[in-house]
Amino acid sequence: MVFTTDHDDGSWSVVSQCRQSPPVDTTAPYSTASLAGKTILITGGASGFGAAFARHWAKHGSHVVIGDVNDTLGHSLVADLRSSYPSQSFHYQHCDVTSWSDQLSLFKFALANSPTGVIEGVVAGAGIVDMDNGFDSPRRSSTNPDSGPEEPRLKVLDVNLTGVAYTVHLGLYYLPKNGTRSDGQQRDRHILLVSSIAGIAPLPGQTEYTASKHAVMGLFRALRGTSWRRGVRVNCINPYFVDTPLLPTSGVAILAGAPKAELEDVVDAGTRLMADEGIRGRALCIGPKLRVYDDEDGETKLIYAEDFERVEAFVWRYIGMINVMKGIAGWVGVVKDLWGIYGLGGKRGR
Repeated sequence: MVFTTDHDDGSWSVVSQCRQSPPVDTTAPYSTASLAGKTILITGGASGFGAAFARHWAKHGSHVVIGDVNDTLGHSLVADLRSSYPSQSFHYQHCDVTSWSDQLSLFKFALANSPTGVIEGVVAGAGIVDMDNGFDSPRRSSTNPDSGPEEPRLKVLDVNLTGVAYTVHLGLYYLPKNGTRSDGQQRDRHILLVSSIAGIAPLPGQTEYTASKHAVMGLFRALRGTSWRRGVRVNCINPYFVDTPLLPTSGVAILAGAPKAELEDVVDAGTRLMADEGIRGRALCIGPKLRVYDDEDGETKLIYAEDFERVEAFVWRYIGMINVMKGIAGWVGVVKDLWGIYGLGGKRGR
């Protein structure tokens, strides 16, 4: 059987069967009006992308429920949001995403505290990285050298894959129960997955992290082919390295001199997917600001790949451009980044 993309003659295609929406034109304006009044649940929402989403969506009238293990940051964020937007609803609950009972409790908590009694958006945002887990270099057991290597630490897989799977499973259960709005239209049912550039390209030295983010992309690709049956739309973002607390300083040194994506671009991409209820089954890759020209007419073009056919070509081209930018930056960029990391307080990067 040959799997193809859409055809003008209306013949069978993967795209039409999974109800995937047309390619996203990220240069086109979009409305954030639909965010007003939505209750959105965010795992890993106390810092990083999750916190940035919460703050931005609150500006547009959303109610937000955050689950995280960092209680100090979580409570502080909710207090700030309540002070800034007193007419909206903001809540925080401790949640270890690797615990099914914690996540189930979080979803029930969100429903109980939602002004409308429903959840319309779910962001599977919790994620970690372990720079020194030793997965690629098995160590001899320190307690019994003759027993073989030590058991590997798989916390990254637990959080980035099992935790995300729990979130998605609960979202698929609760989102279809949210009914219709006062105007009779079906409420939005949206799951936003957070993968990474490591979800489409390898990150050498971070095998476990790369595997977990590839797995998130596997979840995304499979879900978009079936979630429409429950009226749920699934989208995904794949950020390149961003200045967030996810990676430790030692990890950022490896990237010194390389171009980085901007947090506001990640927020904009996630907001477009959350706000535009017509976008289904699409993933946006957010990288450094690059100007790409078409060889034929010299005009600036969007980079787009229909992954049913050309995802490998997209990855090859994208990484090639990043490498060119790395070369242009040269040692000046390396020195500048290392100065920022070690001389001005230690910036973090994803």
